[in-house]
Amino acid sequence: MASSLLEVENNQHPKVHDEKERRKEEEESFCYAMQIVMSSVLSMSMQSATELGVFDVIAKAGPGSKLSSSEIAAQMPTKNPEAPIMLDRILRLLASHSLLSCSVVADDNGSFQRLYSLAPASKFFVTNKDGVSLGPLMALIQDNVFLTSWSQLKDAVLGGGIPFNRVHGAHAFEYPGLDQRFNQVFNTAMYNHTTIVIKKILDLYKGFESLEQLVDVGGGLGVTLRLITSKYPNIKAINFDLPHVIKHAPAYPDNGKVIVVEALLPVVAETSSAVKTTSQIDVLMMTQNPGGKERSQQEFLALANAAGFNGIRFECSVCNFWVMEFFK
Repeated sequence: MASSLLEVENNQHPKVHDEKERRKEEEESFCYAMQIVMSSVLSMSMQSATELGVFDVIAKAGPGSKLSSSEIAAQMPTKNPEAPIMLDRILRLLASHSLLSCSVVADDNGSFQRLYSLAPASKFFVTNKDGVSLGPLMALIQDNVFLTSWSQLKDAVLGGGIPFNRVHGAHAFEYPGLDQRFNQVFNTAMYNHTTIVIKKILDLYKGFESLEQLVDVGGGLGVTLRLITSKYPNIKAINFDLPHVIKHAPAYPDNGKVIVVEALLPVVAETSSAVKTTSQIDVLMMTQNPGGKERSQQEFLALANAAGFNGIRFECSVCNFWVMEFFK
């Protein structure tokens, strides 16, 4: 009898185990779906933390410092008694996404408080020795001018057009000239992000060493050229930005090369942080910019061939961007 019961129990066990796994998987899937539903909470909280200077406050306390929300709030211009509590809730959220590290200490009375320190990703939101961080880029992405464009994405899919244009009546390269506040937000974001990326490229990429002249097409405020020529002062730098100026650019020399710095999309969607970021940028470009898109390696090769180049050398990858040399 006992043997029969044991046999029945053993026969049922795999089914019970499978049911538990199914429920666990369904629970995890639901939690992930809810995380996506609430995803704007993270970006808005992160924006508030950068505006409040949280990362700079922790960094200024010294390497490895762990601060409570009360200690961080004490460095802010606030008299709100609820500020430390509100801040702690924001910081706990950021820590759950590895944007901060969190530890807990208890006192003699048995109460506890959370302490926060910088995590590996945090350093990109700390103002560095060049006076830049990713904070201004986040401010641009969260700016109302960009945010309101998303309300037209569905209608643009169904009816055509660019969401940004549908909302603002001008494309993204015209609009900054109509809105000085946004123009400042945009330029500050580009300056900060460009400085971070180009400085890292200059540490790794050696393709500028033999150049005598460098033309930056779409160079904006000239940040890229300034950084490159500060390391290679022998280079004659030319910044071409507006279309009516570009059309007078000098011809491609026989011994020249075209250097392109862009992210690469895989043909098949992947789930790495790099691909997620590039896919987000691709949809952002589609929503905000006329003709804006990210490309795959195959698409860049087709683009190079169509422009008369023989191929592309993929030199190095920095900050999720590939430095590519188009050659003839």
